Amino acid sequence: MSFPPTLKQLRYLVALHKTNHFGKAADASHVTQSTLSAGIQELESLLGTQLVERTKRSVMFTALGEEMVRRAQDILNDVDDLTDLASAAKDPMRGVVRMGVIPTIAPYLLPRVVPAISKTLPDLELHLREEKSADLCDLLRAGELDVVLYALPFDCGDAHEMPLFPDRFVAAFPKGEAPGDSIHSSELDEERLLLLEEGHCLRDHALAACQLLGRRARRELANTSLATILPMVSAGHGITLLPGMAVEAGITENIDVDIVTFSDIIPTRMIGLIWRKTNPRAPTFEALGNAIRSAAAHPTA
Repeated sequence: MSFPPTLKQLRYLVALHKTNHFGKAADASHVTQSTLSAGIQELESLLGTQLVERTKRSVMFTALGEEMVRRAQDILNDVDDLTDLASAAKDPMRGVVRMGVIPTIAPYLLPRVVPAISKTLPDLELHLREEKSADLCDLLRAGELDVVLYALPFDCGDAHEMPLFPDRFVAAFPKGEAPGDSIHSSELDEERLLLLEEGHCLRDHALAACQLLGRRARRELANTSLATILPMVSAGHGITLLPGMAVEAGITENIDVDIVTFSDIIPTRMIGLIWRKTNPRAPTFEALGNAIRSAAAHPTA
């Protein structure tokens, strides 16, 4: 009689895949390295095939091992969702919510909305994590996050999207160089445009919203942030596009730039929440989204 893999064995396998190191995987699993190694060996014996290639310096998963990890993660997510289902049935507005936030939202919106969320949903405990969009998507699919505050659209697989509110883009010019209080999108000089590096969703959303291709946009400011780009604009090295929430949060204070709106279009990115469709806590996340939407619309409330 053959026995199915245990959840513990699957967790060990997923932990090893995440860390690519037996010692780190054991620490993450709160067991000794020998216990974790034995658990994975037992899993391999049970399945009658090798999942991990071991050397003194590296860990490499076989093709079957990679597929096993993917399916094991889905199984573990389903098990965790069962636990969440029971908790949500008791009180959907109580408990911990692990929320990821992208860097072009977190510093500008969270200070405004987190206090309001605490008042509206006092029994909900937010655990926040700031990462790039692709990394947050991976964490969501791996079950390490419950919900993500994103700029939509962003393809994160089989996820539910809850649009919350639009965030308008504006253009920032060096002080005194703006053509006026507003500008036509065709007048924006792409060769002077300073943007975040490729891979940042803000870059893609800004270009799309402003009907630009970005092929001639300058790229010397890789691995940086809006707070770094603005002084470059102030010094006369170019222009940039900013989300309205960043301007409202005071990102341009004490920086010599002119903020200009668009006369022909209303370029926006949609701020919203996403979560796994299989997660049973949808009512919790919807309540959280409504609280964020309300707080963003009434920041002084």
